Amino acid sequence: MRRRSEIVTTGAASIETYVDGRGPAVVIIPSYGRDGAKDFDSLTATLVNAGYRVLRPQPRGIGRSVGPMSDVGFGDMADDIAAVIETLAEQPAVVLGHAFGNFVARATAVHHRDKVAAVILAAAAGKTVAPEVNSAPMRAGDLSLPEAERLAALRLAFFAPGHDPSIWLDGWYPETLAMQVECAREADVDRYLGAGDAPVLEIIAALDPFHRRAEWADLRTRYGERITSTVIGDASHALFPEQPGRVARAIEGYLRVHSGAIR
Repeated sequence: MRRRSEIVTTGAASIETYVDGRGPAVVIIPSYGRDGAKDFDSLTATLVNAGYRVLRPQPRGIGRSVGPMSDVGFGDMADDIAAVIETLAEQPAVVLGHAFGNFVARATAVHHRDKVAAVILAAAAGKTVAPEVNSAPMRAGDLSLPEAERLAALRLAFFAPGHDPSIWLDGWYPETLAMQVECAREADVDRYLGAGDAPVLEIIAALDPFHRRAEWADLRTRYGERITSTVIGDASHALFPEQPGRVARAIEGYLRVHSGAIR
């Protein structure tokens, strides 16, 4: 997919953002240590064809995105996203966060509610995650480890049985990963859990070890009808490369139903 990008400057950071399509904006925020390019090309094409503008800001340390890489909190990352929306969207945007990116999306809704029409949480973790699973992104994204060890981490935590984890051996950025791990470790995540008062679509991967079945209803139980949840079968934490069509249909359907608020 051919990608056009623009640089958005906010405070001490400059954020390279891929820009595709015209229409109401959907912002896509990638997972731990990964960029917003190949993982989301299929979804981007689908949304562009449906009449949306898709904005994919690259996290600090990836591509031409630069800025402080230590002592960076979710509020700082939210400021980056808000600046992208202010510069490249004509109105409040739907903000989609994949895995780690879901907390950046939530934080954007908390710190910049006027910029956010709705939040989409894709493969967000639950409260209870096994330590070996929780540390898997660090092993998968450690380019100094043997390939076999990285593949084992990808199989354990990211890809459902029968799916090829090797497609995620590349696309990792260790410095960005380290920045994000530090951020998550120091953050008060409860502050952001409900994404402020924004409407939320929660996309749950049925085989995601980061989100146990017993906790699937937690967000809706806590925050009520503004939370819409859907489950994608035969998918784990990577989700998008595993079930691109099903995920795209779930997102398109949600955007259509909520078009009055989003547009």
